[in-house]
Amino acid sequence: MTVLAVGTWLAAQPQLGRRIVAAGHELGNHTQHHADIKQMSDDAAYTEIAVCAATLRTVTGSIGRWFRPSQTQHATATIKAAAARAGYPVCLSYDVDSLDYTDPGADAIVSTTLAAVRPGSIVSLHFGHPGTITALPALLAGLRERGLTPVTMTELMT
Repeated sequence: MTVLAVGTWLAAQPQLGRRIVAAGHELGNHTQHHADIKQMSDDAAYTEIAVCAATLRTVTGSIGRWFRPSQTQHATATIKAAAARAGYPVCLSYDVDSLDYTDPGADAIVSTTLAAVRPGSIVSLHFGHPGTITALPALLAGLRERGLTPVTMTELMT
């Protein structure tokens, strides 16, 4: 799997960031503060991305390969330019929104996600929501039942 970390979370939990990488997962950039990047100026958007990149480098030795903008499904031209300036030539999106950040409970997260997921889907899930953690075993089992296997973004893109 690929974890796109918010820089403030990663700075507070560096050992978890290292654990993610050590377990063979990818760790990428999801901005420093998870603010609405679409509403930021060019310089502010760049700073959000660059500061998170610096945090990633401090924790893991790398800025990571992937960036996904915060609070928007799709990157604007301004976001794409800021990401490229910070070292991320690709901005990720997702096609399945689990809605887990609304805290609907584990069963709703599983049913919402499994109803929408397809081969090649990118699913948006969030740390910090107990329902997400509780949903993971059933969600992974449901993917396996459909013949789907979670992979990293690098694996998906190659």
